Amino acid sequence: PRMAQEAAPVLLVVLARLVSSTWHEGSGYYLESHTNEVYAEEPPPEPALDYRRVPQWCATLNIHRGEATCYSPRGSSYRSSLGTRCELSCTRGYRLVGPSAVQCLPNRHWSGMAYCRQIRCHVLPTVLRGSYVCSAGVQMDSRCDYTCLPGYQLEGDRSRICMEDGRWSGSEPICVDLEPPKIRCPDSRERIAEPGKLTATVYWDPPRVRDSADGVIKRVMLRGPEPGSEFPEGEHVIRYTAHDQAYNRASCKFSIRVQVRRCPVLKPPQNGYISCTSDGNNYGATCEYLCDGGYERQGTSLRVCQSTQQWTGSQPLCAPMQINTDVNSAASLLDQFHEKRRLFVISAPDPSNRYYKMQISMLQQAACGLDLRHVTTVELVGQPPHEVGRIREHRLSLGIIEELRRFLHLTRSHFNAVLLDKAGTDRERYISPVSPDELFVFIDTYLLSEREAARREHSGDPCE
Repeated sequence: PRMAQEAAPVLLVVLARLVSSTWHEGSGYYLESHTNEVYAEEPPPEPALDYRRVPQWCATLNIHRGEATCYSPRGSSYRSSLGTRCELSCTRGYRLVGPSAVQCLPNRHWSGMAYCRQIRCHVLPTVLRGSYVCSAGVQMDSRCDYTCLPGYQLEGDRSRICMEDGRWSGSEPICVDLEPPKIRCPDSRERIAEPGKLTATVYWDPPRVRDSADGVIKRVMLRGPEPGSEFPEGEHVIRYTAHDQAYNRASCKFSIRVQVRRCPVLKPPQNGYISCTSDGNNYGATCEYLCDGGYERQGTSLRVCQSTQQWTGSQPLCAPMQINTDVNSAASLLDQFHEKRRLFVISAPDPSNRYYKMQISMLQQAACGLDLRHVTTVELVGQPPHEVGRIREHRLSLGIIEELRRFLHLTRSHFNAVLLDKAGTDRERYISPVSPDELFVFIDTYLLSEREAARREHSGDPCE
């Protein structure tokens, strides 16, 4: 028995050492399966037997960063007696590793080992084109806020929190380029049409384009004419559209206004008309005054629209053509009508000839149509020495009458007529009176120049 008493303290010491190696927080390094980081854990404190409480069967439980709630069959004062059951828990931010409850066994050992390990989440992966900042690293309750580089926007959770189960809340966000590129078009501009033209050549610099994300512009499209094009009078809208690599697009536009300086619209003279270049009254346009057949221009023939928007010169007049019958030959007489009037020459044996009377009567009723078609009537009537020749109120000499008859092959024996064009060429002959309608159809079909036809189409028939 004495030997047993001496050996007892030794046994207690060994037992204390065994117990001290049971309860600890962890030593060395701990590597979780879902992370690639290594954390150092705090060494457990050395538990010690409390000899002031009896019986002290098992070592006193002392869990670092946690607590043990014990229930002893002998009462609350016996926290380490035989049969005592302890429920183990950890403070917030720590996780229990080991059994959640232990019991003091007859072998003076607790039924299990446990310790409190700090709750840590895995290190969050880097975010492409973005970053995050965490309040407490990877510890529990740490909040990580995400931000994106300029030009990118965050899609997904803006922040994630390390939770009690060691996982991050939410899901990993991404940074996407949702912002359209910045594009600025040139300023709108106004141009004056060039002299004699209704257009202006306009140049401009390409738009300034910048992408706020990666700085890459995939393409820039132009809707409208290219720089250096000729623009007609009026306002024109030019549009540009830029696309970045994420297919975001932005557009801009500017306007080009072309102004044509114009002079007041010229009015054609009575018994005449105007032929103008370009648009007729724009800066640099030249207008020529022309008179109808049988009328002669009096005054300047050309007027030009100046940059001051005023015409040069003054408006001329179209006066009736002066016919000179006091000439030496029929050729000189006909030259006066060259490119001005058509001649309808009527020959009759005497003034009482019924064909002659009928023809003159029809022509008098169609005076407007004849003048519209620039037709002048020449009458050769009777037999010498009492033969009469006249153009309107102008009388012809016998010598001129004789030359005209020979030149046109007109006999005095019966009624006949001949139509001459403005070049003096014999175009049609008649042996009986011709109606004005028939005469006009022939002239309109075969003898009108392009200019005359255009004027007739534009102004119509004022004789109707």
